[in-house]
Amino acid sequence: MCGIIGIIGKANVAPRLVDGLRRLEYRGYDSAGIATVVDGRMDRRRAEGKLANLAALLERDPLPGKTGIGHTRWATHGQPVERNAHPHMSGRVAVVHNGIIENFSALKAELTARGHAFESDTDTEAVVHLITDYLDQGLTPEQAFAKALPRLQGAFALAAIFAGESDLMIGARRGPPLAVGYGDGEMFLGSDALALAPLTQQISYLEDGDWAVVTTRETRVFDADNHPVTRAIKRTAQSGAMTGKGNFRHFMEKEIFEQPAVIGDTLRSMFNPAERTITLKDMPFDLAALSRLTIVACGTSFHSALVARYWIERIARLPVDVDIASEFRYRNMGLPKDGLALFISQSGETADTIAAQRYAKSQGATVAVLVNTPDSSMAREADVVLTTQAGPEIGVASTKAFTTQLTVLACVTIALAKARGAIDRVAEARLCQAIAEVPAQVAEVLRHDEAIQALALKLSVARDVLFLGRGSSYPIALEGALKLKEISYIHAEGYAAGEMKHGPIALIDDGVPVIVVAPSDDLFEKTASNIEEVAARRGRVILLSDAQGCARLKARVESCIEMPTVDPFVTPILYTVPSQLLAYHVAVAKGTDVDQPRNLAKSVTVE
Repeated sequence: MCGIIGIIGKANVAPRLVDGLRRLEYRGYDSAGIATVVDGRMDRRRAEGKLANLAALLERDPLPGKTGIGHTRWATHGQPVERNAHPHMSGRVAVVHNGIIENFSALKAELTARGHAFESDTDTEAVVHLITDYLDQGLTPEQAFAKALPRLQGAFALAAIFAGESDLMIGARRGPPLAVGYGDGEMFLGSDALALAPLTQQISYLEDGDWAVVTTRETRVFDADNHPVTRAIKRTAQSGAMTGKGNFRHFMEKEIFEQPAVIGDTLRSMFNPAERTITLKDMPFDLAALSRLTIVACGTSFHSALVARYWIERIARLPVDVDIASEFRYRNMGLPKDGLALFISQSGETADTIAAQRYAKSQGATVAVLVNTPDSSMAREADVVLTTQAGPEIGVASTKAFTTQLTVLACVTIALAKARGAIDRVAEARLCQAIAEVPAQVAEVLRHDEAIQALALKLSVARDVLFLGRGSSYPIALEGALKLKEISYIHAEGYAAGEMKHGPIALIDDGVPVIVVAPSDDLFEKTASNIEEVAARRGRVILLSDAQGCARLKARVESCIEMPTVDPFVTPILYTVPSQLLAYHVAVAKGTDVDQPRNLAKSVTVE
């Protein structure tokens, strides 16, 4: 969610702080600011709204200083106005913070009684005054920071700079990620490697509970018990060039059109095209011995888990439970010792999913993760790491991360089915051939872009939209509805097609578009009956189907987006793409902020 950047530089750092914040915009934010050490004293600039407002302020009122911190804030405590924007500071320390300080009210009451005056509504300001109080007692910055940390309850990543200290930053991590970057006579802190990409590729990730004292001479890292520890310095593959929009209007559009390439990249990590087989590397257990699979995720990743349940139960004949991460651990259930718990997250830093993963670990479960960031917190704590090869995804509404998750899960399905003897060699080869053809078929679907754009103009005036699907198309209906509501702010809901007559049918009239995901599979005729019910009530049906399905129902639908005729196994991946394009073009037609929709954050690092 909130983004953090810190620099100890050789020249004034304000321009590079703002540039770093731009690379963190994808995380979601509603205000921004920077603070520096200027001639031994603290100074800052803050602005509500987009980074352009902060940049304009700095143009009018420049901020010098070779050491500084910056922040993009996604509001939790207090409205998104300038006085609540980070950095928060006293005359002695400036702090930026990602997360929530759960006991800030008690700290605020204590510090107010000691004479501290609070200026904001935020929880973060309590950290500033707590550290200041210890500094006033004669402690050094390092001692004051270390003494404050145990008093903070909640999840947080912190970065602090201090008056009179032009070569010092201190950072801490409890929950949300924080990385240390190593440069040539310069040092950096950042929420992720992407924020630091143009500054350095030498990155050290703090572990949960770590805090670090950073200078240009050395970096000292301590664990939660204040014991000195060593964290490996790794070379990151992230590049600032990877985050440009190219010739596309928005990151989301670019990422939709990257899908043929990144699905292919993801496949190559598991698929042997010569032998038509799938290989899952570094599995520390026997796939055939699994008794149950538990999959846990949030949002779009939860929808990929739902697709996987249909695939794995039907093809691999393995029972699968799927849970929303924010609810999973509150059921307090035990997990089978011979089962596997799989946690899915694009960022690998989703707070709800990390908490669920740690609960499963506490129950003795074998834990696997599926992430797009192999150095993430979830990956570092897992027994098995499966990775997508989507590259950086900047648009808040997930697109290529979702289809690459589905690609990995399809490969996992084939591997499980083979290991369990649920498919023979002929069936394995057929499924592998089907998944191998997906990149080219996605490219074919993308050629419908202009037709979908024209359709989106009609949909952009709708107040409500329904999405329907059966079987593995049901989660794709859920995902299509989520995309539309996320970026266009149109109320949209996804339903299992058979459930329509149990309530949602009451919503249907000639003003409600109904988008139906219906490939020509063994459930098509059932879905066709539901389309007849919608048409009888003058509902406006937009059908996603192949040539056979479109021909079968052309008299009952307003529009049909014709999809390639493919093996039903891979239809969830292909049928996702037109719903992404539809949501994108509706949002563009409505003039909403496609890449950074209101109230949303890319990486949700608070529970």
